[in-house]
Amino acid sequence: MKIILTLVALLAIAAGSAQASPQAKNTLIAAKSRYGTVLFDGKGRVLYGFTHDKRGKPSTCYGACARAWPVYYKPRAIRTGKGVDPHLLGTVKRKDGRRQITYGGWPLYYYVGDTSPGAISCQNVSEYGGLWLVVSPSGHLVR
Repeated sequence: MKIILTLVALLAIAAGSAQASPQAKNTLIAAKSRYGTVLFDGKGRVLYGFTHDKRGKPSTCYGACARAWPVYYKPRAIRTGKGVDPHLLGTVKRKDGRRQITYGGWPLYYYVGDTSPGAISCQNVSEYGGLWLVVSPSGHLVR
C-alpha cells in the first residue's frame, strides 16, 4: 500500500493537474517499487526492457510478442520527472516507421497484464527469447 501511495503522489506531481492527464502517458517518472526505484509512465504503468533486444538497436518484439508486451511509442515530446535523466531518453524506429521510446538505449514496453497503476506482474519473466525486466533510472535492467 505504501508503494502505491508513493506512486500516486509522484503521479500527481508529474501530471501537475487533472487537466494535464491526457499528456500523463508522455511523462517518464522514477518511483519506488519492490524492485527498487524503477521507471513508470505518467499514469503509473511500469516500463520493461527486453534482454533479447540490443541496447541502442531497434526492437526485436513484433507480432504476438508486441501484443503481450505493447510498445511505449513516442507520439510527441516526452517529459521527464524527478529522478529521470533526460540524456538517457531516446527513440528507435520500428518497422512501421513509428518511434519507440528508449531509456539507456533499451526499447521500452508495457506488459498487457499490468492493468493498474503500480502493478509489476512480469518482472524477470522469460518470454519470446529473452527476459523482461523493469528499468532503473540509471538505464540498467533490474534483475
